[in-house]
Amino acid sequence: MSGVVVLLESNTTGTGRLFARAAAHLGYEPVLLCADPDRYPYAAEDGLRVEVLDTTDEAAVLAAARALDPVGVTSSSEYFIAPAAAVAAALGLPAADAEAIRNCRDKGIQRRTLAAAGVPVPAFRAAETVDDAVAAAVDLGVPVVLKPVSGSGSIGVRLCNDVGEVAAHAATLLAQAVNERGIPVPGRLLVEELAVGPEYSAEAFDGQVVGIVRKHLSPPPAFLEVGHDFPAPLPDDDAAAVHAVTEAALEALGLCFGPTHVELRLTTDGPVLIEVNPRLAGGNIPELVRHASGVDLVTETVRLVTGGRPHLDPTRHRHSAIRFLLAPAAGTLEGVDGADRAEAVDGVVDVRVTRGLGDSVTRAGDFRDRIGHVLTCGATAENAQAAAEAALACFDVRVKAEAD
Repeated sequence: MSGVVVLLESNTTGTGRLFARAAAHLGYEPVLLCADPDRYPYAAEDGLRVEVLDTTDEAAVLAAARALDPVGVTSSSEYFIAPAAAVAAALGLPAADAEAIRNCRDKGIQRRTLAAAGVPVPAFRAAETVDDAVAAAVDLGVPVVLKPVSGSGSIGVRLCNDVGEVAAHAATLLAQAVNERGIPVPGRLLVEELAVGPEYSAEAFDGQVVGIVRKHLSPPPAFLEVGHDFPAPLPDDDAAAVHAVTEAALEALGLCFGPTHVELRLTTDGPVLIEVNPRLAGGNIPELVRHASGVDLVTETVRLVTGGRPHLDPTRHRHSAIRFLLAPAAGTLEGVDGADRAEAVDGVVDVRVTRGLGDSVTRAGDFRDRIGHVLTCGATAENAQAAAEAALACFDVRVKAEAD
């Protein structure tokens, strides 16, 4: 094989680097289109070709992509999957429906579409003002979950236990004109009932579930994912229900091309869909799937967008787990010890510290709190999970806390 695969922006860690490596492994030349190469240290480390331009200008992106005459266009970034699909379609290349992606990424539109199709979702209201949010909370009954209609990585998602907390958090969300990448965001939020039950995600491809992940969350009021297990230990009836709800949601949203990441809670009434993400999962979930089943969702995504037929049949049946390393407090990272001890734990296949000494670390309750991870694989779920917990316990993290 030969030709260029265009990567429109990227995740800064995790699958960002993996997409470029997968394209190269398949015989293509990966080319990263981005506004700020410094955001992606791996690009220089791996010798990745980079073209710098205003990636928020879709016409400029299309012109740059056309000049490269690519065989595929994609993105690993939540914020650029729709423009990447639009550019691919304009070039006559395989792509998901860009409009379906845009509608899915607006959680208000997504909720309305799913509810209209009869997919079980939490009761919800959209809000454009603090007063709207408070009225919605009173109508639904507290506690409620507040979240921006556009975003990822649990940023801005918070459980509010009374109307005072609702008003305060709504004001915070509505005051934000741009996201963490500086991209403008809608001045709207969602207020929704809390679905009670353990959380899972269904990893799907071309509208069909590939596998189910068990999620571990931080304590309320945040919803930070601090660990995952794959495959999720679920009774057959529950697994079948998750499959059915996921596939109904993807059909309703028109998302039956390529990877999707669907989050659900298993309540006493069955699965309730929390949200659909029209992309591969973050949090190293594709690596969990690869280690446990042999299915490389990153490679298969690149294969799909370059016109190939994805290989999704498992080649092994093992279990994997990941646990994320968090700082004990917000501040400046002064030391991280124990990586060598973690690597020595039986079953560990990857240990990563993603922050350097002197870096600022947070405890904001979203994915930016993570400063590393341990990933394990074993013959049983118990083996993989025990190894992950043991490896995580090997770390000693020292932080110079922020002054009060």
